[in-house]
Order: sequence, then C-alpha cells, then structure tokens
Amino acid sequence: MGVKPKLGCRRVVVRVTLDVAVRREFDYLVPLELESSVHEGTRVKVPFGPREVMGVVTAVLDESPHGNLREIIKTVGGQALVTPPILRLVRWIADYYCCAPEIAMKAVLPDAVRKEEEGWRERLFVRALPQHGELPKLTKRQEDLWTIVEEWRELPMQELVRLAGTTSVTIRKLEDKGLVSIGPQITERDPYAKEHILPTQPLDLNGEQVTALKAIVESIDRLSKREDALAKPEGDNVFLLHGVTGSGKTEVYLQAIAHALGHGKGAIVLVPEISLTPQTVERFKARFSQGHQQTLVAVLHSHLSAGERHDEWHKIRQGRARIVIGARSAVFAPVEPLGLVIVDEEHEHSYKQEEAPRYNARDLAVVRGKQEGAAVVLGSATPCMESYHNVQRKKYGLLSLTERVDNIQMPLVRVIDMRSAARSEKGINIFSPQLREAILQRLEKNEQVMLFLNRRGWSSSLQCPECGFVAECPNCSVSLTYHRAAQQLMCHICGHVESAPKKCPEAGCGHAAIRFAGLGTEKVEAALEKGFPSARVKRMDSDTLKRKEDYRRILGDFRTGKIDILVGTQMIAKGLHFPNVTLVGIIHADLSLHIPDFRAGERTFQLLTQVAGRAGRGDVEGEVYVQSFTPFHPAIQYARRHDYAGFFEQEIEFRRELRYPPISRVALLTLRGRSEDRVKFFADHLRKEMDELAKELGGTVVAGPAPAPLLRVESLYRYQVMIRTGNMAALSRRLSAGTKALKTPDDIRLVIDIDPMTVS
Repeated sequence: MGVKPKLGCRRVVVRVTLDVAVRREFDYLVPLELESSVHEGTRVKVPFGPREVMGVVTAVLDESPHGNLREIIKTVGGQALVTPPILRLVRWIADYYCCAPEIAMKAVLPDAVRKEEEGWRERLFVRALPQHGELPKLTKRQEDLWTIVEEWRELPMQELVRLAGTTSVTIRKLEDKGLVSIGPQITERDPYAKEHILPTQPLDLNGEQVTALKAIVESIDRLSKREDALAKPEGDNVFLLHGVTGSGKTEVYLQAIAHALGHGKGAIVLVPEISLTPQTVERFKARFSQGHQQTLVAVLHSHLSAGERHDEWHKIRQGRARIVIGARSAVFAPVEPLGLVIVDEEHEHSYKQEEAPRYNARDLAVVRGKQEGAAVVLGSATPCMESYHNVQRKKYGLLSLTERVDNIQMPLVRVIDMRSAARSEKGINIFSPQLREAILQRLEKNEQVMLFLNRRGWSSSLQCPECGFVAECPNCSVSLTYHRAAQQLMCHICGHVESAPKKCPEAGCGHAAIRFAGLGTEKVEAALEKGFPSARVKRMDSDTLKRKEDYRRILGDFRTGKIDILVGTQMIAKGLHFPNVTLVGIIHADLSLHIPDFRAGERTFQLLTQVAGRAGRGDVEGEVYVQSFTPFHPAIQYARRHDYAGFFEQEIEFRRELRYPPISRVALLTLRGRSEDRVKFFADHLRKEMDELAKELGGTVVAGPAPAPLLRVESLYRYQVMIRTGNMAALSRRLSAGTKALKTPDDIRLVIDIDPMTVS
C-alpha cells in the first residue's frame, strides 16, 4: 500500500530506473533515515508489485505527479555508482538509439557491480604484533614460522602456509601466544598482477608527432580553463589522428594522457579487440608506473572474470585508477573528471554493439567528450568514411602522420593474380608460387611471417560432386563450415554442430566422394606444417583461444621468437607491433568484397591496409603478398599504394549517388518471426507507416521491405526496411514514438538499429 506524507511534512521524491524491462521510470518516496544517502546515481532496492527489485535513482524531485507513492527499501553501496555525467549519457543513448531507459542503464553498469551485495573478495591475513620484552616459549617449528612472519610483517595466511610448509593450526598457536593477529582483509583481483613491467620514459617525437601532440594539448588546456564546457563549439573537442601504420600514434596518445593527468584529469583509451589489450596495457602501465604522474591503469573487457571486473571498475570509481583501457564498454568508465578520450583504430566495426542498446562506442566517445568538456582523439590508419567526411565538413580537426617513425619504410605490397596462378599450377593452391618462395626466404633469415585469412575452420562448405548436395545449417541460411580437428560441421552464426558425414547424406545418393570446398585458417595451418616442416607454426582464431590467458601467451611467444609463422583471422590484423615480422601474406583478399553490403569496399580496403601494416616495423624492409581473384578492384589497388585519400574520393562518389552514409544516416528496421509469410506481410504494413513518417520529416528515403541478406537466422525469417535521412536525431524520436504505437504481433519482433555498421 502506498505511503501518504503527513500534512505539512515535505518528503523527498526520487525517480528510479528499474533493472526489469518495463520501458519507463517510477517515482518513490525516500524514508527520512535515508535522505542523506540518496542522490542521483545511487543504487536502491524498491518494492515493485509483489516483488522487490533493484534500480538506479535518475532524478531527485520536489514533487511527483503520481499519488500513493511507495518508499525505497534500502540503498546499496557507499557512494553513487552512476555519476551525473554518465546519467546524461544514459538519457542520450535511450533517446538516440530508440531503447528503453533500463536497457541503456544496464549498458553502463557491469553485472559485476549491479548486485545487491558488494563483491569484494576477503582473505585471511596474518600480521605481526609489536613485541616488548622476551618472546614466549616456542617450539622449533613455531620459531621458524615467527621468523617468516617477522620478516614479512603481514601476508595472506594461504601464502604463509606455503612458505613455511606448515598448517593453519600452527599459525593459530602463534595467535594464541599474542605474536600475530589473524583477520580478514579485502584483496583486489588484478588480471595483470603477475606481469613484470619495466618503467619507460617518453620517446622523442618527429615533427608530425610534435604538431599533433601540440594540437591535442592546446585543446586540453583550452577545455580545462573554460568555465562553461557545455557551451564550447562542437569542433573544439574532437580530432581525427590519421596516421599510417607504424607512425607512432601510441606515443602521441601516451604524452597527451600525461598532459591530461597534469591537469588533474583522467583518460579513457578504447581498443577494438581484446587481443590488443595486453600489449596496450603493458605500454601504458610501463609509462605511468612511477614518477609524479604515477597512477593505476584499469582494464575493462569481456574476458575478465566477474571478480576482476568488479575490482577494476571500483578502482576507477574511487579515483585510484585515472587511466582506463578497454573494449567498447570502457566508454562508460566512471572517470571523474575526464580530460581525454582516445579511440584507437576508430574505424573498427567491433565498436558497434550488436544487442540493445545498439550503440557505437566511437560515436559515444564524441558525445561524452562534448558533454564533459574532454578532448577526443579518433586514431586510425584507415579512418571510417563518416569520420573523414566530418573532417571535410570542419566538424573534426585533422592531424596527420604520413611517415613511419625512425624513417622506417612502408612495406612493399605485391598483388598476386590468383587466376593466372591457378592456370599455371593447374588448380587453385593455398599459396601462390611467389608467396611460397617469399616464406622460405624469410624463414632462412630467421625472420617472422604473418598469414591472414578471415575465415576459421578447415573448409567453408561440404559438397557432393554427384548430386550437388551442400550441407546447410538447419537454422540459418548458410552452409556449414567443416572443422577437421573436431570432425564436425559447424554454423558460425547460431553455433549448430553436427558430425561430418563419410558419404553424401542425401537420400538416394550416398556418394563416397563428398568433398570439402573452400578453406579456413585450420587448413592453412596444416598446409604450412606440411610445406615448411621445420617452421614453428601457430594459429590464432576463436577456435584456438579458449581461455582468457591464451591471447597473451600466444602473442608473448610470437614476440620472443618462439613462433616462426603466425596464421590467423582479423584479430591479428591490427594494432600489433612485432619488429621481426618482415613478411605478411593475405591468403584470400576477396572474401569481404562480395558480401551484399554498401561498406564492402571500405571494409576490404581497411582490412588489407591494416594487415599490410604489420610488416616491416623493424630494421628490415617488409613485404606484403596479396592473393586475389579480383586484383584490379579499386579497394585492392588503393590499399596496395597505401592511398587512403584516393580511395575516399572514389568511394564517396558512389555513396553520394545512392545517398548512403556518410552522405546520409541510416536506420535499419528488421522484423523477425518463424513464419516467413507473416513477417513479409507485417513488413509491408511497416513500410506504409514509415512512408507516412518520411513525409512528415522531409528529406527522408524509405527502401524495402526486402529479405535480409541472411534470410533465416536461428530459425527466424528476417525482412528489413531501410530509412535514410539527413536528421537522425529527429528520426530517432519519431521512430520511438511511432513503434510504440505500432501494434506488432506477438510472434514477430521488431529491431531498430540506428547507424548500423553491417547490413546482414
């Protein structure tokens, strides 16, 4: 039953976003005894119907339009977990990405810190007590034990048991004699605690690096002095750092962060792949491990345990870690005050969240920087079209690094026409003769090789040459990939697995010559082991990386020369720095060219340029061999010449003609259901509703409905409507209102994706 305030007694009212999916916020009264501990961002437990649920206070109100308000039950945690700036960002996400407030709130607070009970780990510690006069009588074993405790002064009981080769019973006897105290203490779980990191000093910068750093530093200074940071011009907080691979972007980042720390502000560094995190963390911890700017460096990504994530997040919230490195969710790190946000490899589509809220961390970094008066640096050798277009429109400042550091030359890129190679070799081989010879030469010189193929598994499909049967996923519109080691066929979309047949399973066929077509990294690895038996070969893809430490272990072995040839998918394509890699081979450069997506050419150019950039980063000039069946495609030719500007100019004309991003913005509406006819019927109805909306907005184009490129995924049929507009903020607001009024059938789900990175 609701509580009515007494006459003349003014009670505090708060608005709460609940952890349950209800798509709205609720008002509650604050008990008098909790008024001093309830603020915006405080975690609270509240009654909701017959249940008690958790939530976050999003506003403190003078009054509520609702009557009979119920009271908050309790507060959770000693301080507000969601800071006011992050609350502003939550509201922006809910509005722009057309999602419920509780969905946006869930994105900014990791599950590990949302729980009602705090998740700190307590361990028993043994501490030596001050002694006056003679020690009590001890046995020989107790004397040995006391010697260790006296030397350490304090250590975990578990560690003392190991060092002394004794039991906790013996340690307790020292406690009985008044020599030690034993009690619980909170111990933090540090994912990098075992790493031995040597401090480093700032490096000398070349002229272009100095110019770039100066611009960023001046922006930090300007924003730090400005009293009203929210009133600043939009172009003041954002730089595109366009630097070729190996041009020293990271050193610019490090010195810019040092400047932000000097102003008493923190920094966030986003990296696109978890595999990049260990190498990045090592460089940043080494730089800020000592001196007057010493600070903890926190790490946030999905491969942390729940306990590690809890402790790393609280290091940030408590202000002990002023630098945060992580994947896309690190954009929500509660750094206060925030001085600098860096998005490395800003073009990467992995910054886009594929589940609600479908945010792009790169775009949120820009929004957060604008809201909090922080400088933002977007770094890439191959910027996304949207960012470079913003430079041309004077929304972003451009900082260019056109040369590699220490006068190191860009690698020589050779494009191999695999059509000619197939004719001369009388068949298609994995390695062209030129690439095979180049690998042999590099191995003879004790240099390292990286081979890239963006497809895992052994073969991409299983086919019968007799009847034409192709093994397909029963749930998705794709063929199954053959994994030889496990003798399984696998769907890389839904995860369906089945045993690989020995003969054609088609009724009435049963042909024994069933064959595996196409290739993946598993097959490349086997071919390398057979063709170069003395080479130490390692494969790096999601099939081989099962444990969180596998990333660091494999990259560490490669860095120290324990691996000669590293073959992998796109996780080896970017950001990695190995000076002894002198040869990079791209096995099948056409894979991403032929997907039905307007970004196919852009993605291919970026991937080839990034992979090529792994070669020749040391004293020896690097070589890159690009194997392609469409060698004269513009994306391949511009990548061969490292010519981003040329690629952008020809690609923007194609985008302008069809009004694709960055000329316009896109909202992709996808309908999913088990009946294709029902999905298609409702998609036609949705199109009519969107046509009316487009008329009201003006300058908006609606296309579709059309079957999605992958018609069926996880047993659900999918149809899409695409909307292109010049004013996405206005479209988002109308979509939110319009789709709430739209009566979607219970068996059909509508997904709204604002600024999608893929159309699949």
